[in-house]
Parts: sequence; structure tokens; C-alpha cells
Amino acid sequence: MGSVDYYPEERPVTEVTVDELWVDEHPVTNAEFRRFVKATGHISVAERAPDPWDFPGADPDLMVPGSQMFTGTSGPVPFDDWTRWWSWVPGASWRHPHGPGSTLHGLELHPVVHVGWEDAAAYAAWAGARLPTEAEWEHAARGGLEDAAYAWGDEMRPGGRTMANTWQGHFPYENLWPPKLARTSPIRTFPPNGYGLYDVTGNVWEWTATTWIDDHDAIHAEPAPSCCLPTRTVTEQARFVTKGGSHLCAPEYCHRYRPAARQGHGARDTTNHVGFRCVRDPN
Repeated sequence: MGSVDYYPEERPVTEVTVDELWVDEHPVTNAEFRRFVKATGHISVAERAPDPWDFPGADPDLMVPGSQMFTGTSGPVPFDDWTRWWSWVPGASWRHPHGPGSTLHGLELHPVVHVGWEDAAAYAAWAGARLPTEAEWEHAARGGLEDAAYAWGDEMRPGGRTMANTWQGHFPYENLWPPKLARTSPIRTFPPNGYGLYDVTGNVWEWTATTWIDDHDAIHAEPAPSCCLPTRTVTEQARFVTKGGSHLCAPEYCHRYRPAARQGHGARDTTNHVGFRCVRDPN
């Protein structure tokens, strides 16, 4: 796992052994997450007001339920400040993925978004599953291709074919996708990898069970979490590894739609481009 060709956090390349496991064919959808909420009454991170204790001095008007949302700019901008295209939107949540007033109508088969790590872990436990470790996720995403740059090989667009929902055009102001693909896309829209898994590239970043570290030095010692145990307690400062890239990843800004790519994401930093999938142990 890992790569020496792109970003420092992907180094060093490390050989890791993972056990057999069943992996969800696609990210958890809005329809699936809605069934979980209906069955359990779960209230997601984005639907709860932030605790003022965690944000001393914060504007009280912002201490309300909500989530981060991407908004494209009107033209080219420097890449040194992500707040140029991200903003806190009160009322945004998995139920209202495009902000207040939006619904899930027509989005039932899209990946659920605006979910925090605790939401993903709670869903997995309810489903008799768990979140994958980073090593398990990368192994599954590679689809049997040991050293390929992408989940399908070494060419981004083999034969000119678009293989995943990643940013098309100039980020963050020009998106050349048609409207129905300009954000998340329905599962199974793009080809699966060699293991039959969809959306391991692009669409949404996916939570893992692995606590963020800056490189792979200790990854070989990571134990797989147990299935169906209560969600571990996390803090506002906790960060976990997310994998796979999203529909917002562009080669000029975020060339992270590769199995080796990784980023650290705050456990409660919900956004409209992070989701998850589950795994199950075979026994």
C-alpha cells in the first residue's frame, strides 16, 4: 500500500497483510441510511448543534446544526485558502444534502453525505458490520492490481473513457459534468473495479476505522476492529483516514482519486463529499 509518486503522506510504500473480508459493493446510499435512522432514531452529527465548549469564542449564530458545503467560485482563485469554496451552511444535513429546503427526492441511490465518523460507525454496528481499516480499504480498492496508479490501471482515461465521478474542468469554477453528475452520482454509474466494487474512486470520500497518522510507518500493526461493538467515544479533535477521493477531486488541486491516496478528516467535520461503506468478517 502507498505510493512514492504523489503526496508525502502516502509514503513509505508498505507491505501489509489483511484477512479475508466481505466488502459492500458500493457506498451506503441515502435510502439505506434513511432505513437505519427510521429503525433507530439516530440523530446525525450535522443535525446536532456544536458544543460551545469545543469552540470557545465562536460566533453564537454559527453554533447551530449544519454542515460544510462546496460552492464553486466565479473564476480562478489561488488554492491556498479552502474557505474560498467551502462554507458552513446551517440546516445542511444528510436529509438536506444541498442545503435547507433540499430533499432526498431523486437521490435515493446516491451515497449518503454530511455524515460524521460516529454516524458511519453507528450505521455499521446496526447493520452487523464495521468500517474497514485503511489497509483493508486500499486492498479492496485496488481490485487485485498490485502497483497500478488507479483502480483500473495506470491510465486515467483508458481509451478516452471516463471511469469515475471526479472533477471535470478547472477547479473550483468550471465543472463540465451535466447537472445530474455535477455533485454525487448514483451508485453503479461508473464501472466497478476488479473485485466488483463501485465508486472506490471518486464520488465521495469514505471513512475508515483508522486514526490518522502522517505516514504508513505504523500501519502494519493496526488491528482490525471488532464488528457490532458500541461506537467508540471520539472528540472534536479526532481525525480518521478517508480514502478514495470525491467528485471534487481534480488533478490540478487534489489528485487523490487513487487507491494509495489518503487524507485525514476531522471526525465531526461533515461535508457534502464524504460518505462510507461497510465491511463484514467472513466468519
